[in-house]
Amino acid sequence: MTQVVICFFLQYRNEVAIIYPKFYSLEPEKRERIINAALKEFARNGYEKASTNEIIKEAEISKGSLFNYFNSKKGLYLFLLDYVVEVIDKIYDEVDWNETELFERMRQIGLIKFKIMKQYPQAFDFLKNVPNENAPEVKSEIDTIGKNLIDSGLQAGYKNIDLTKFRDGMDMEKMMNIITWTIMGFAEQQRSKVGSFEDLSIDVLSEWEEYFDILKRCFYKKEEQ
Repeated sequence: MTQVVICFFLQYRNEVAIIYPKFYSLEPEKRERIINAALKEFARNGYEKASTNEIIKEAEISKGSLFNYFNSKKGLYLFLLDYVVEVIDKIYDEVDWNETELFERMRQIGLIKFKIMKQYPQAFDFLKNVPNENAPEVKSEIDTIGKNLIDSGLQAGYKNIDLTKFRDGMDMEKMMNIITWTIMGFAEQQRSKVGSFEDLSIDVLSEWEEYFDILKRCFYKKEEQ
């Protein structure tokens, strides 16, 4: 399944690069300016109410240039979805996948994720609002990419984990479900607390550690806690 998801994203990215060659030919600074302006506007107002006039104003480009790069508002939005996937991949690129202890790996992912969120706050502000987007023009693409992001992220997080540390006789599937629900619930709670990921505090990692300690006491053998 993980290989299928990876192939899907690689194919999707190759298609994006082919569709928008003019945009990729721009100077990096100008590309970043356009991307950030578009991320902000869509995050603030959603797909249907987002104003391309506001995007070009903040990006300091002409309207003709924007549609020369992306052809349409939908094309721009789908490009941003792909861009966010690339930003998320930066997290997994830095993880030490040789670490097999579950909570140490999750701790590591949390630290890296915090760093990337602070580096690309506009991308995560955009992503935060994507699940609430109901515009028919982009809904099917959002549903497909969103599901693949969640599935691939969970599979990567649990891959090659040392299961010998867990208590004997427990239902492994239910136990992993509880851990997953805790992690996703905590992440959603933290997302709801911040107006922008620029305001994300390092304190969130300390609270994260407290949940890990509780989960370890619940599910690990006594000598492994």
